[in-house]
Amino acid sequence: MSKYVKNLISDEIKSRLEKVADAIIVDVIGMDSEKTFQIRKLFREKGINMLVVKRSLAFRATEESSLEPLFATKQGSVAVVWGCEDFVSLAKEIAAVIKSKEFEDFELKGGVMDGEALTAEKVLEISKWPNRQEQISLLVGQILGPGSQLSGQLLGAGSTLAGQIKKLVEDKEGEA
Repeated sequence: MSKYVKNLISDEIKSRLEKVADAIIVDVIGMDSEKTFQIRKLFREKGINMLVVKRSLAFRATEESSLEPLFATKQGSVAVVWGCEDFVSLAKEIAAVIKSKEFEDFELKGGVMDGEALTAEKVLEISKWPNRQEQISLLVGQILGPGSQLSGQLLGAGSTLAGQIKKLVEDKEGEA
């Protein structure tokens, strides 16, 4: 392949991965076309992108970016997977594909999160973390918890006192 063609391909890869900060790298070599189509369709439905690239060309395209560690040590062709709301959600989707055993030749190789290279084991560990939605719900629960508890305590004692006052008023009215 001529240098001109390599530069064109590198520029195309660079433009596609330009705004990608976190990604996972997988191996789809050995999958037949039907399985590849199915996995791409599954990813597309979930808003996940997958791009099969030659490692050396992708390394040239991602130099001085947060994705550079992703291609530094890998050899041959690899598939870059990115998308979802956050990296944890992406890791959960990849872990689900691996656990399903439907795609036996689909192999997790690693990833990069916040510019840090991750092993396949670390990506699977991250898939067990709460994703963005779960973290927000936990945070809201923690914020609202003390307030609702205080409100319940104030209203509980207040309603008891109000009930006693009402009973006293009714008793006084009954005597009159």
